[in-house]
Amino acid sequence: MKLNRVKVLDLTRLLPGPFGTMLLADLGAEVIKIEDPEVGDYARYQEPSIEGMGALFTMVNRNKKSIELDLNSEKGKEVFMKLAEEADVIFEQFRPGVVEKLGIDYESVKKTNPETIYCSLSGFGQDGPYRDRVGHDLNYISLAGLLDITRSEGNDPAIPGFPIADMAGGLFSAFAIVSALLDRELNDSGGEYIDVSMLEAVMSLSSGSLSWIPLVQDEAPKGRETLLTGKYPCYDYYETKDKRYVTLAALEPKFWENFCEAIGKKDLKDKHYSEDEEREKVRKIIAKKFKSRTMEEWEEVLGEKEIMFTPVKNLKEAYQDEQIKKRGFIGSVQTNGQKVKQLGFPAKSSKNIDEFRDGSPKQGEHTKKVLKEIGYSCEEIEELAETGVI
Repeated sequence: MKLNRVKVLDLTRLLPGPFGTMLLADLGAEVIKIEDPEVGDYARYQEPSIEGMGALFTMVNRNKKSIELDLNSEKGKEVFMKLAEEADVIFEQFRPGVVEKLGIDYESVKKTNPETIYCSLSGFGQDGPYRDRVGHDLNYISLAGLLDITRSEGNDPAIPGFPIADMAGGLFSAFAIVSALLDRELNDSGGEYIDVSMLEAVMSLSSGSLSWIPLVQDEAPKGRETLLTGKYPCYDYYETKDKRYVTLAALEPKFWENFCEAIGKKDLKDKHYSEDEEREKVRKIIAKKFKSRTMEEWEEVLGEKEIMFTPVKNLKEAYQDEQIKKRGFIGSVQTNGQKVKQLGFPAKSSKNIDEFRDGSPKQGEHTKKVLKEIGYSCEEIEELAETGVI
């Protein structure tokens, strides 16, 4: 799992693209973040901040280099094309049509470097009737059907706590890029263009609910009315005595039977998938039982049993969980002279993934170094700086 000889030009900002390029950087790719000389990546200035740098920026930009480059200037485009000559990957996240206007689109780059893998990540993709629409995560998950089927007991749509479409878009982009690199290496297939849609990325996650989505039936499924959204008591969340919550996911009969025995309700064993009124009676019995103890007490009673039970932890508790600590998933990097905790790469390898190498770069920190590496002299670099190109 090493991408040590891969060079990536990163034209993305905020969350989706930077998350994807960070995954590539974690695996050893040289990721050069290209930022506008004036504003840079907006995430640098978003609150909350860590030592003057936006916390969001620090979380998704480790292990990268940063250069400042004005892509609106002719000299800036010239520098970009020189960088593109040696790039394995170019990853952009502008609105569709912007890279064409700038003259740094795939067709233009291909003339310079036909081996380049060029990935465009956008909300809706590079074509289709929504191509030019603006959007954020909430818009994508609402169009994808996720928001409608994610409902509370009061039947109101519930906004997920994580930006699922953004993260899925970055993840799928990284996966597609690595696949394209492998294809180029194994099949000598040259470069290619990749078009990733965040809407489609989050929709692909609905594959786990294939039995209930409109692809296989006429009516759209409703929240709290399907197996995996809380229709049955065996797969739901429950309030505890201390007003915390726990989850039960005993879909298989053996886990349901184990659960019924553990809470002293053997008479519920044959009511695993009861319907209508009986189903709600079972739910009320379980709800009353869970309210008799605190969340921690239930963890002691059920945590080690084969039941499919877990407490509902907040983020602070999740990060301090012994399982997460044991796996070494949380580490730290140096950012602005301070140790900043980070979530690691979500996979382990016998070849060691060294994801906690470097902190997030200062804006333009590596401009001179990178330009020298591609042949610019100190005098040329000084001239570019004086004219505002870098």
